[in-house]
Amino acid sequence: MNSKERVLRALRKKEGNPDRIPIQFDLCRKLTRDFGKKLGIEPDYAQSYYEDLTYRISANEIRTRLGSDCVVVGGTVREGFIPETIEGDITLNEFGMYMKPTLLYVEVVKCPLDGAESVADINNYRFPDPYAKGRFTKAERDIARFGREYFVIGDVEISLFEMAWHLTGLEKYMIAMIYDESWLEPLNDRIEEWSTGLALQLVKAGVDAIWFGEDLGSQTSTLISPEDWRKRFKPRHKRMIDRLKKENPDLIIIMHSDGAVAPLIDDFIEIGVDVYNPVQPNVAGSDPKELKDKYGDRICFFGGIDQQHLLPSGDLKMIREEIKRRISIFGKNRGYLLAPAHILQTDVSVETIEAMIDAVRNLNV
Repeated sequence: MNSKERVLRALRKKEGNPDRIPIQFDLCRKLTRDFGKKLGIEPDYAQSYYEDLTYRISANEIRTRLGSDCVVVGGTVREGFIPETIEGDITLNEFGMYMKPTLLYVEVVKCPLDGAESVADINNYRFPDPYAKGRFTKAERDIARFGREYFVIGDVEISLFEMAWHLTGLEKYMIAMIYDESWLEPLNDRIEEWSTGLALQLVKAGVDAIWFGEDLGSQTSTLISPEDWRKRFKPRHKRMIDRLKKENPDLIIIMHSDGAVAPLIDDFIEIGVDVYNPVQPNVAGSDPKELKDKYGDRICFFGGIDQQHLLPSGDLKMIREEIKRRISIFGKNRGYLLAPAHILQTDVSVETIEAMIDAVRNLNV
C-alpha cells in the first residue's frame, strides 16, 4: 500500500482499512537543514508569499525520505520577486508588509493597511496577483514528482481572518469588527478573492486536499466569538469550499486552527470540511475521546501530538505511549492522520523526531 492510498483509506475516501495510521509532519529551517545533511539531500525551499508558510511547503523530498505519507505544496512569490530590504534584516514582501525574522518565526512589524479608514483606502490598495507567473511552478513540479505515490495537500492557510489582520494590525481589525467599520467587508471580499484564486489553481494542478485555516483560538477560548465567526467568515469559507468542490467533487477540505476552537467544529462540518487540524492538545475542548465520540462519524482528525510539552521533553517512552493512545482513540474506525500539532521546532531533537516516526510506522491500526 503506497502512502496516497494509506491516507485516502484513513480519511475514509477509499474503502478498506489502511495498513497503518498515516503520518505527516513539518520541519523548521534548522531541522530541515539538519535532516538534509544527515540524508545527503540539499533542502528544496519554496519561498512562500507569506514567509511563515515557507517551511510548510518546502523540503518534500526530505520529509518523504523520513517517512511522511504526505507532501505539502502551495503558492510562492511571483517569478522574479525579491523582497526589498527596508532596514537591517527587515524586508518588504509582496503584500507590503514589513517582515522581521525572529528565532522561530518571521513577524509583521508594519502593516500596509494600518492607516485604512475608508472603502477607498481598501480599493486603492494593490493586492498581489494570485495568478502571477511562477507562483505555482514549484507546486506543479512537486505534484508531478510525488503525486502518484504520496497524498498531496495544497496549503492555503492564512485564508481569511488572519490575512486580514496581518494587513491592518490585530488591534485595528478587532476594533473595526466591534464598530462594523465600512471598510471591513470590502477588505474581506478581496482576501476571499485572493484565497479562492490560490486554491483553484492548486486544485487544477492536481492536489488531493486543500488546507484552509488560520489561528482562531487561544489556550482557553476562541479569539473572536463564535457568533462573529459565523457572521463574517463562515459564509465566505462555504463559498470557497463549494467553488472548489465544483471543480473537483472528490477534493478533501482540511480546516486548520490552533487553540480552543471546539465550539466551531459543528460549523466546519456544516460547510463541507472533511478534516479538522491540528486538534491541539492541552487546550479547552480538546479531549480526544470526547472529540471522537461527538464528531468522529462526521469529520476526520489530523494532528493531535503535543508540540508544547511532550515532544520537546524527549521522553521517548511517554511519546510512544501517547502516540499509541491517540491512535487507539482517533484511529478507531478510521478517520485519523497523525501529526504534531505544530511545525516541529528547534526544541525537538532529531532523535526524538525519528523515534516519533518509527513509533507510528510500527503500530498496527
